[in-house]
Amino acid sequence: LTRSAVSKAVMELEQSLGARLLDRTTRRVTPTEAGLAYYERCLAILAQVEETEAQVSRLHDEPKGTLRVNAPMSFAPEFSPDGGTVAFSVSNGGVTNIYAAGVNGSKPVQLTSGAEIDTAPSYSPDGSRIVFESDRGGQPQLYVMSASGGGAQRISYGQGIYSTPVWSPRGDLIAFTKQTGGEFQIGVMKTDGSGERILSSGFQQEGPTWAPNGRVLMFFRDSNGGPKLVSVDLTGRNEQPIPTANFASDPAWSPLLE
Repeated sequence: LTRSAVSKAVMELEQSLGARLLDRTTRRVTPTEAGLAYYERCLAILAQVEETEAQVSRLHDEPKGTLRVNAPMSFAPEFSPDGGTVAFSVSNGGVTNIYAAGVNGSKPVQLTSGAEIDTAPSYSPDGSRIVFESDRGGQPQLYVMSASGGGAQRISYGQGIYSTPVWSPRGDLIAFTKQTGGEFQIGVMKTDGSGERILSSGFQQEGPTWAPNGRVLMFFRDSNGGPKLVSVDLTGRNEQPIPTANFASDPAWSPLLE
């Protein structure tokens, strides 16, 4: 299952139950009191089901049971501007690195390596560079490297945790989520890390995406019991809620269509 599919299923379950099951932050998801109670009750039900299946299995000579497979998990895909390559993260054994592969099915090429967590790649508009999130310095910060891998340079040096970087369509700015002092901030900086500006601050807001004009951002904010979409321009003064029928998160703006 993809991350978006799991998030959608959990939100639908929360709406059906009329209760919030998970507390979500940029780096961690933890169960609420109601979520723990629901989880423990489900475990008890599953245990009863497993015991019933075990009793039935004993009536047959054929071996039965659960086959567990440990395999790497890939996530956070991002297409190159020309649409010919997709960059993504692969997590294996507690280590996460960034890979790239052609959409024609070519073998993935590893772009980062080490014992850290590298994720959330985003291409520059010309496809020559990738900005990504890494905890190689001790806590998540933003780095820029060549699209072919190598030469990674840190660009964020402010206080707090940086994540979800996205290169602007114009190529002049990088948007990000920053967690500091109990707040989640949506901001932008120049591609060398200078000129950092915070456009919006709030509780549990993240996931910026650029409008095709490179001058408006959309993100989601968890408020009033669930996530909702919000837009803000580069002045930070024109913030607008985006109406949706139900909870909404992880927006992704399409390119400008001809």
